[in-house]
Amino acid sequence: MTLLTKADQKVYDTLLEECSNSWNKQQVFRTETEMRLSVLNDAKHPTPAAKYWQAVREQSVFFQNTVQLHFQYKRAIVEQKQLQEELKKEKDELKRELLQIDIEEKEWSLKNTRLEAHHRIRELEHWSRIKKELDDGSFDTTNPNTHQFESLPKRFENQAKSLTPGSSASEVINIMGLHHTAQKHAKQLEEAK
Repeated sequence: MTLLTKADQKVYDTLLEECSNSWNKQQVFRTETEMRLSVLNDAKHPTPAAKYWQAVREQSVFFQNTVQLHFQYKRAIVEQKQLQEELKKEKDELKRELLQIDIEEKEWSLKNTRLEAHHRIRELEHWSRIKKELDDGSFDTTNPNTHQFESLPKRFENQAKSLTPGSSASEVINIMGLHHTAQKHAKQLEEAK
C-alpha cells in the first residue's frame, strides 16, 4: 500500500527536483530588507540608537534560539543513534519497519534543523552588520535606557500623529497617555538641569 496513486506519484516524481529546489531556497525568517524596513521602521524606532537597541534585541533572541537549537540537534542525533541500535537488535519485522520509519523521520527533522540553523546564523550576521552601521559613536551602546528619553517620546509623537477619527477610544487613550507622559517627563528633566 502506498500513499500516492500512480498518477499522483508520476506528478510527484516530475516535481521532486523543483520542490527540493523550493525547499532549499525558501525564505526562513526575515530578509535583510524586512529587517531594515519593517522591524527598524522610523515610526517605531525614530533614532539610530532606537534602531541599534532593537537590533540588539533581535540578535539576542536569535542567538538564544540558535544555542537552544544546537542542543535540540545534538539530542536528536543521539535519539537517531538509539533508534539505529534498536533496529539492529529488533527481530520482529513490523517493529523493524516502524523503527526504520522513525529513523527516516528523524533524518528529515535533522535536515530541517540544519536549514533553520543556517538561516538563524544568516540573521545573526545581518543584525551584526546593521548594528555596526548604526553605531556612529553618537549614542550609548552599553545601556539601552540612555537613548529612550529621546527615542520613546519621538515614537509616541509619531503614534499620536497617526491617530484618526476612526481610531478606537482605547487606542487614543493609550497613545495619548504615552505621548503626554513622555512630554511631561521631558519637561521635568529640562527643569531639573
